Amino acid sequence: MSKYRVSVVKYEKPFDSVRKAVEGCGGLDHLPAGARVFIKPNIVFWTRFCEFPKWGVITTSRVIEDAVHLLKARGIDDITIGEGIVADPKDKLTPAHAFETLGYNRLARKYGVRIVNIMERPFEKVNLGGGVTLKFNTDILHSDFVVDIPPMKTHNQTMVSLGIKNLKGTIDIPSRKKCHSANPKKDLHYHIARLADKMPPMLTLIDGIYTVERGPGFDGKMHRKNLLVASVDILSADMTAARVLGHSPADIPYLAHAAANRGRTPDFSDIEIVGEAIEDVAAFHAFDFEYCREGSREMPAPLAKQGLDGLYYRKFDDTMCTYCSGLNGLVLSAIRYAWKGEPWENIEVLTGKAMEPALGMKATLLLGQCMYKKNKDHPDIQKMIAVKGCPPDPGKILHALREAGIDADPSLFDNVGALPGFFMARYQNRPEFEERFFRVE
Repeated sequence: MSKYRVSVVKYEKPFDSVRKAVEGCGGLDHLPAGARVFIKPNIVFWTRFCEFPKWGVITTSRVIEDAVHLLKARGIDDITIGEGIVADPKDKLTPAHAFETLGYNRLARKYGVRIVNIMERPFEKVNLGGGVTLKFNTDILHSDFVVDIPPMKTHNQTMVSLGIKNLKGTIDIPSRKKCHSANPKKDLHYHIARLADKMPPMLTLIDGIYTVERGPGFDGKMHRKNLLVASVDILSADMTAARVLGHSPADIPYLAHAAANRGRTPDFSDIEIVGEAIEDVAAFHAFDFEYCREGSREMPAPLAKQGLDGLYYRKFDDTMCTYCSGLNGLVLSAIRYAWKGEPWENIEVLTGKAMEPALGMKATLLLGQCMYKKNKDHPDIQKMIAVKGCPPDPGKILHALREAGIDADPSLFDNVGALPGFFMARYQNRPEFEERFFRVE
């Protein structure tokens, strides 16, 4: 039986290391002459208001340029780099700032590539089977070949975020929200597993120069690893990178779903690794944040260690979509800094699409439109404080917290875009975290 080949390579030199990884797996062996190629990086978060902590959160510009250079050397001139950055789809300034800051506009001038903000482009409905229909960006659907370049990281909802998960950035916002279904049989993992099924031929090149533990965002822990994983089979690439991150593919629901959909098993019996041995480069990356559940407290462990009491901030689940999850860290930070040592009076915060209120709560804060629709008439709510909106407005969240008795600092909500800089401070003056990997010369 022929096996799916995956190359695992250490990143040592510009151009050479990516070429070695791609050639090791035969990544461009079936690239058509004169192909229209779509490159999909990951720029999941961006802000215009501080120097963003990029390492492992987003794809390095270094690997993007190396891939473009390799394609140009193969005579490919029709190259599009496209991404749908998490932001208000009407916000054109943030994606433009990201493309300029990361050097993508310079790539366009240097190599003649095309840069597109997916949110400004058409989408097409695609039936992925199994009752899943989503709208995908038309540019990637009608390309001849895709180069999928995600960063290598764990994820607090899907355990890992790699090649298949990266394609979520090519669907429109309603489709992204639809993936976070409250249906236990057709949940987030069920949807994610199908994202690659109707794609053109593809090379998956996973950028592990930097990795993130407890991702996908800036509040995770970043590492310098200098690794690349590549394959023409996206599932095999993801299973290999999952093992590099210290996780068995069989334990990752969306990988197990994807394997079953393809008539495969996630046990590596049909995968051939070339290059570095996995056991020599693997390092365990936790995917989840610790939570405290004791007595009158349910909240993230750091808040519990700080002594907060009288608060029930239940752990978010897979139904909370990207747009509310982007505010979750803000709300928790506001609560943490509002604590003055006196217990709150049984306040609970509910998120996502599935949570229901607990008995005995004095105030229930419903965060987001989905929570409001689900629980607006729930008989167990003594005092409902609803923050409607999809996603909710930060100013309204501030008002709701204060109504619940949590005296949150308005400046946190006035400067939401600056929050990543707080987490970036941990990496200042550490030489392994280099800006040059996010620049194009």
